[in-house]
Amino acid sequence: MDLIGLANKITEATTHIDSGRKGFASRGKEQEGRILYEDGISEAMSAFQEAQSSTDPQALILAEYTFLTQELELCSKTDKDSIDSLTKAVQSFDDAFLALKAVEGSGYITADMVFPHNGKYRVSNYPKDSYHIACIAHRTRLKNILRSPGIDPIEKSLLNQRLANLATAQSGYVEKQKKAMAN
Repeated sequence: MDLIGLANKITEATTHIDSGRKGFASRGKEQEGRILYEDGISEAMSAFQEAQSSTDPQALILAEYTFLTQELELCSKTDKDSIDSLTKAVQSFDDAFLALKAVEGSGYITADMVFPHNGKYRVSNYPKDSYHIACIAHRTRLKNILRSPGIDPIEKSLLNQRLANLATAQSGYVEKQKKAMAN
C-alpha cells in the first residue's frame, strides 16, 4: 500500500470537509459548501476503506493519525476543548507508532514479561501496549462523537468506518504480537 498516497488522500479529504463546513455557515455558499463537504466525506470514506482492506496496522493508524492532525490544524484556535482532545489523540498515536516499531523488532518478547498478565492489561492474551491503548481511547472518542445529536448521516457513516478500522488495526497488530512472541 502506498502510505504517502493514503496520507495525501486523507489530507485532501479533511480539507474539503472543513471547507464544506465553513461554506454551510456562509450566506450564499451553502450549496458549494454541501458539495465540498460530501466530496470530502466520500474521499475520506474511500481512503479509510482502502486502508481497512489492506489490514496493515501501520496504514490503518496512519490514516487515522493523518485525519486527526488535519482536524487539529484546521480547528478554530478558540476551541480549546477540541484542541486538547485532538492533541491527546495525536500524542496517543505517536506512542502507537513507537509500539508498532517495537513489535517488529527482535526484543518485543520482553514486553510479555513487563506487562501484567491480568486480563485488564491484555488484548487477546497479548500485552495491552500503547498501540492498543491508542485504539481503545480513540474508539471511545469516536463513539462519543457518534452520540452527539445533529451529526449528518454521511458523517456518521465515516465515523463508523473509522471505528471499524480501529478494530481491524488492533486485530492486525495482535497478529504482529503473535509473530513477535513466537520468535
